[in-house]
Amino acid sequence: QVRLVESGGGLVQAGGSLRLSCAASGIISGSIFSTGAMAWHRQAPGKQRELVATTTSGGYTKYADAVKGRFTISRDNAKNTVYLQMNSLNLEDTAVYYCNADLISGPGKYNYWGQGTQVTVSS
Repeated sequence: QVRLVESGGGLVQAGGSLRLSCAASGIISGSIFSTGAMAWHRQAPGKQRELVATTTSGGYTKYADAVKGRFTISRDNAKNTVYLQMNSLNLEDTAVYYCNADLISGPGKYNYWGQGTQVTVSS
């Protein structure tokens, strides 16, 4: 059974910083896995879930326009972990942040979501 466990959310004042982590663990069909593309999404109250940032196993990154220059996505493939460094946070960044990952085991690729972590930015 595979788990994506997020951590690092919380309450922060506008202009502050937070660092989110998401670690993948477990086995798929009795085999260990490697991580493919990993991403962070977020969902604010009353809004649709949106992509925040994504990174491939080769290190390519892409960001939503709203977070460019403020957020940095990175990963540690040896730890099957993806991070999101969030700086200069503003009220519009308040949301539940979800980790998403493609996990590769043998010939198969499997997509998983984490349970979400709340980020609240206060004025």
